[in-house]
Amino acid sequence: MKKPGNIVLNILKYVFLAFWGIVVLFPFYWMILSSVKSYGAYNSEYIPKFFTANPTLENYSSAFTTVSLGRYFFNTIVFAVVTTAVMLVVITLAAFAFARLQFRGKNIVFTLFLSLMMIPNELIIITNFVTITNMNMRNTFTGLILPSITSIFYIYLLKENFEQIPENLYKAAKVDGTSDFKYLIRVMIPMCKPTMITITILKIIECWNSYVWPRLITDNEKYYLVSNGIQEIRENGFGRENIPAMMAAVVVISIPLIILFLVFRKQIMTGVQRSGTKG
Repeated sequence: MKKPGNIVLNILKYVFLAFWGIVVLFPFYWMILSSVKSYGAYNSEYIPKFFTANPTLENYSSAFTTVSLGRYFFNTIVFAVVTTAVMLVVITLAAFAFARLQFRGKNIVFTLFLSLMMIPNELIIITNFVTITNMNMRNTFTGLILPSITSIFYIYLLKENFEQIPENLYKAAKVDGTSDFKYLIRVMIPMCKPTMITITILKIIECWNSYVWPRLITDNEKYYLVSNGIQEIRENGFGRENIPAMMAAVVVISIPLIILFLVFRKQIMTGVQRSGTKG
């Protein structure tokens, strides 16, 4: 039989978790609520209301008719898929080199790599902007994609996973005449599949939510991403910001990410747990 003190502690625990769950989910509720309010009703509310008596889907059609949101969707998919695919190749080869290959100065090079994580993002964006501009790659998919095809953090994460694979397997494979590339493809990548899936999903989410870099490097609608589209919709009010239409666009844009997370949530959790366990 549980002690009264444990029962009270459990009640307090669940009350706190319920409260925190409401705090986390409230922005999503507010986003959906705002998206079904008409433009006039939203702007006439001097005190925000937590419900609406006359919901409308007009904002969802406005989100696609006001700007070319469909084209921005396609651009974002291309940007996310190509960037993630190229990045996976780069970080996998780099992580394998740091985890298994022996070369002079490996630890020093890896330490220098990690030290780059201390550089503020703002400085990196400025440097990337100058470089891409000097290479005449503004308003191109290459200019959008190139600065995002590697990640020091993901290299570190994958390296830690590769190092958990017993080195005896690598030595046995070398004795059998297996090349490093074949060993990587047939042994290391399948054994680290949960982490690879986690990195893939996180990178897709990162690309999908990218805002500063696309706004900075493109001023041609042909290369706009969904982040550019949201800003355009927001500025398309009749003398005021069109927040309801913008919220409708955000809801539509968020749905693929939510579905992606729900489908692969187990793999994400497994990959994170594996990354935090060494030995």
